[in-house]
Amino acid sequence: MDFEILEEIINIETIAVGNSIREVARLQRVYGIGRGRKLKGITTVRLLDGTICKDEVHFGTKHMGLVKRKLKLNIF
Repeated sequence: MDFEILEEIINIETIAVGNSIREVARLQRVYGIGRGRKLKGITTVRLLDGTICKDEVHFGTKHMGLVKRKLKLNIF
């Protein structure tokens, strides 16, 4: 990861669910078959250069007893 999350993610919204996720085939190979969701939210992050900013992160969850997340930072 190229950043560190400093606060809890807030204002979480669902972007896509199940087969409407564009990369669903790859995600199912990596994490297994199950109900996946793609979400976005706002949090404070620290970048590699030490800059601290509030930004939007996209992440996915897979519900199979555990939650697995892959985070992606969207810098505007």
